[in-house]
Amino acid sequence: MKSSKIFVVVTVAFLCAALCTVAVGQDHATAQEVVAKVREAASALSKTGDLAQFQQKQAPWVWKDTYIFVEDCDKKVQAAHPIKPELVGTDFVSLKDTKGKTVFPADFCDAAKKPSGVWFEYWWPKPGEKEGSRKIAHGLSAKGTKYVVAAGVYDDKATIKELSKLSSKE
Repeated sequence: MKSSKIFVVVTVAFLCAALCTVAVGQDHATAQEVVAKVREAASALSKTGDLAQFQQKQAPWVWKDTYIFVEDCDKKVQAAHPIKPELVGTDFVSLKDTKGKTVFPADFCDAAKKPSGVWFEYWWPKPGEKEGSRKIAHGLSAKGTKYVVAAGVYDDKATIKELSKLSSKE
C-alpha cells in the first residue's frame, strides 16, 4: 500500500516536471517560425507598405520571445521596433550590441534581397531583460519597398551555416 502511494506521488511529480519543461520550451521561438514569420511580414509589407503594424507590442508580429523589426535601407534607419520604439529613426548601420559589436553586417540590405534572405548574429537582451544573450536573426527584403524585415531566435548553439540551409529549403 505504501509503495503504491509513493509510486503515485513520484509519477505525478515526474509528470508535473515534464509538462512544465514542455510549457517553458514552447515560450521560445524556433528558427523555422522566424523564417515563416519573416516571409509573411515581408509579404504583408510589400502589399500594404504599412509600418504601423510592426510598431505594436500586441500584434501578430510579436510572439513567444521574439518579434519582427524593420529597417529602412534607403535612409539606413530603424523603421519599426515593437519592443524598443526608441530605436525607430536611429541609424541601424552603427547600432551596437551588448558586447559593443555592430549588429548588422555591412552588406545587410543587399544580402536580404536574396530569396533566402540573410542570417546574422549579435548579442541582445531578451524582452524584459537587461543582459545580452546570443541572438541569431533572419532578414528578408520586402519586395518593391526600401524595407528589410527581420526577427531572431535566442540560441547558443545554432550556426549561421545550418540556419542558411533552413531558409534556403523553404
